Amino acid sequence: MATALADALLTTSWRRKAMIGAGRALLGRPTRWVPRVVDAVAAAYRDAPADRPRELARFVAEIIRTTPGARRQSRRTVIRHRLVAPTRTVRMRWKTPRIDDLAALADFLAVDGDLLDWFADRREINRHARDEPLRHYRYQWLPHRLIEAPKPRLRAIQRRLLDHVLAAIPVHERAHGFVAGRGVHTFAGSHAGRAVLVSMDLRAFFSSITAPRVYAMFRQAGYPEPVAHALTALTTTRTPARVLRGAPDTTRAAMLRQPHLPQGAPTSPALANLCAFRLDRRLTGLADRFGLHYSRYADDLAFSGTLGERRTLDLISYVRGIAAEEGFRAHPDKTRVRRRADRQLLAGLVVNSRPAVPREEYDGLRAILHNAGRHGLAAANRDGHPDFAAHLAGRVAWMAHQHPARAAKLHNLLRAALTAPTTAGS
Repeated sequence: MATALADALLTTSWRRKAMIGAGRALLGRPTRWVPRVVDAVAAAYRDAPADRPRELARFVAEIIRTTPGARRQSRRTVIRHRLVAPTRTVRMRWKTPRIDDLAALADFLAVDGDLLDWFADRREINRHARDEPLRHYRYQWLPHRLIEAPKPRLRAIQRRLLDHVLAAIPVHERAHGFVAGRGVHTFAGSHAGRAVLVSMDLRAFFSSITAPRVYAMFRQAGYPEPVAHALTALTTTRTPARVLRGAPDTTRAAMLRQPHLPQGAPTSPALANLCAFRLDRRLTGLADRFGLHYSRYADDLAFSGTLGERRTLDLISYVRGIAAEEGFRAHPDKTRVRRRADRQLLAGLVVNSRPAVPREEYDGLRAILHNAGRHGLAAANRDGHPDFAAHLAGRVAWMAHQHPARAAKLHNLLRAALTAPTTAGS
C-alpha cells in the first residue's frame, strides 16, 4: 500500500488537492486517512522526490504506521487503479549524462531492457551458473588476490560508463592512481627529500568497497534510485561459490561473497577512487594537523615530513582508526617508517632526493640491453616474454622518466639491441 500510494503521489503536480485526488483514484473512493498522509508528505518534501520513489515509499509506510487509525484503515483498503510515473533526475551534481530511468539507461548503453537486466545480473545467474558461457566474468587466483575480468560485452558497457560517466566526476586531489595527469611519479615525487616517510597499505582494497557504497556514490551524482541500482549492479559482482573455494582465507572469501568492486573491471579503479573520497579528505586533514603531506596511489598511503618517534606511532594509530571507520583495513605487515638515513622506497621508486628506480634495477636493465645488443633479443629473452622488444621499451621508459642521463644511456643501448643482427628469434 505504501509503495502504491507513493507512486501515485509522484504522478501529480505535488499540490495537496492533486495528491489527495491521486489517492482517491488509486483506491477508487475517498478515505479519511489519505489526506493525513498527504499532509505529512507535503510537510516533509517541498518538491516531489521524483528520483527517490523507494525513499518516499518508506516514508509513507512510516506515516501510515504512526498515524492514528491509518494503519488499520489502510489494511481494509483495496488498490483499484495502480498509478505509476517514470523516475526523473532532480539535480545532477556534476556534468555527467542525464539518465532519468532504466529505459534511458538502456538507450545510453545501446542495449535493450532484457540485455540490461542480464548484464546487471539481477537474478544472480552469474553467481550460481555452473556453465562458463553463462558467467559475465573470468576468474584467476593470484597469490594474494582474485582477478575478476569481465567478458567483452560487459567490459564494453563498463568502458562506456568509465569514459562518459565516471570520468566526469572529480576525485580527491591527493589521489594519484588511475587519474589522468597523475601517476606513480607524481605520487612518489610529492614525498621526495623529506625527513621521514611513513607508508601504509590498505588490505583487499577493491573487495572492501561494497555495492552499497557504490550505490551511494551514484545517488550522490544525482542518478534516480532505479538507475543508481542498475549502475551499481553493472559495476559490482558477487564471486561464485565454486570460485571462492580457492580463497586463501575465510576473511577474503567472506568479502568476495558480498557484492563488491571486481579487480579486473575497467570501472573499478575509478569507482574505488570516488568511494575513497572521504578517506582521502580525512587523511589529508590528519596530515595537516601533524604538519605532514599525504597522498594515495590505489591502496598505498604515504605521509612525509618531519616527525618524531612518538608522533609517528600516534599517526599510524590514527590512520588505522580512520581507515576502519571508512570501511578499509590497514595491512598490519605493510607499514614502513623510513628516515633520511634509510632508503626511502615508495611505489618502486627511491625518493630520498628525487624519484628514481633503485640503482640495482637500473644496472640490471643495462646488462640485459647490453646482452641483447651483442647476442640479439632472442638470446637475452630468458623469461620468454612474447613481445620482448615492447617489454624492453616499456622498462626503458619507466626507468628513464625525468632522468636525462639515464635516458640517454638506456635509449642508446635499446637502439643497439633492436638493430642487432640476430633479432629474428625474438
